[in-house]
Amino acid sequence: MVKFYQHTFQYDHSWQNVTLAFWLRYPNPFASHVLAVDVLDRYVDDRGVLKTTRLVLKKGKVPKWFPQALVKNSEAFVIEESEVDPQAMTMVTRTKNLNHVRIMQVEETQTFTRHGDWTSCKTEARIISRFGWGLAGRIEGFGQSSFAANASKARKGMRHILQLLREKQVGGRIPALMSPSLDV
Repeated sequence: MVKFYQHTFQYDHSWQNVTLAFWLRYPNPFASHVLAVDVLDRYVDDRGVLKTTRLVLKKGKVPKWFPQALVKNSEAFVIEESEVDPQAMTMVTRTKNLNHVRIMQVEETQTFTRHGDWTSCKTEARIISRFGWGLAGRIEGFGQSSFAANASKARKGMRHILQLLREKQVGGRIPALMSPSLDV
């Protein structure tokens, strides 16, 4: 059995700012579970699409009803692959955890699309457990509800970063994390 999650959200910001905020979103007050992010590979392909692979270290929670001895460390590495197409004004990101995959695998796809002055973000996720012992469905249900709660926090984090970008633009200053050559 597999659990699914899908949600579409609209940011009242330009596609350029939303995609920039995506890269600048850690750290933020709503993402204390994200411990580290590192770029493994980044290049522009022959079509002009920016392709990036990042490794993210996250801290997770194990439900109280799960056998605690089976998970010694709730931290997990997540691989994030993204494609930014500046011509089509779309960005697609795909993430999946690399640890604890037998217990629970979470595969997420986000698609950011320009719509005039605002940007839509469609999030889809599959939560899969191959654990057995009659717990797979319960684990998937826990994963689905946790994912929904974390997706809400992620949107708050993005709005927080977007607000900081808006304040920097109005004040004429460029955020310290941004290259002076970026046009925001």
